[in-house]
Amino acid sequence: MNLPNKLTTLRVLMIPFFVFFMLADFGRTGDYIALFLFCFASFTDFLDGYIARKNHLVTNFGKFMDPLADKLLVGSAAICLIEMGRLEAWIVVIFISREFVISGFRLIASDNGVVIAANIWGKFKTVCQMFMTIALILHLDHPVWTVAEQVLVWGSLILTILSLVDYVYKNRHILKDGNYGEV
Repeated sequence: MNLPNKLTTLRVLMIPFFVFFMLADFGRTGDYIALFLFCFASFTDFLDGYIARKNHLVTNFGKFMDPLADKLLVGSAAICLIEMGRLEAWIVVIFISREFVISGFRLIASDNGVVIAANIWGKFKTVCQMFMTIALILHLDHPVWTVAEQVLVWGSLILTILSLVDYVYKNRHILKDGNYGEV
């Protein structure tokens, strides 16, 4: 297993610890430990991609597990933030639904030998969701911070919807071309 794949695996293994510190009653200390774990895991996402591309270490494992690890990390964080009363459930449903739709498109495309790359809106969405998660974990008691949290939540929601619409529109041929069976 190469270094990028080890970093991806590490990110997945960190998720239960992150969730534990998000939900356990350790007060602000738990929040800070969860924040550190989330930031470190998010950094490994950047690092594994950079190393894999720079050193030509892209593998099928990495192509599959890297986006899955990201979805698990951000989805776990969002679900914990619902439990903590910091994020509305309907927003998280939209976040997670988008990921299922995109994954479905990628699966259909993959079955037909087509690779669909991530688009720029999806990358913006991921970055915005990560900053939103960081802000909501910190959850500082200050009016300016509260506004910043809301801007990040609504920005994440808008980018989630925009990236989904763009993705489906640009890849609509996947559902029209060939014989994909009955849905």
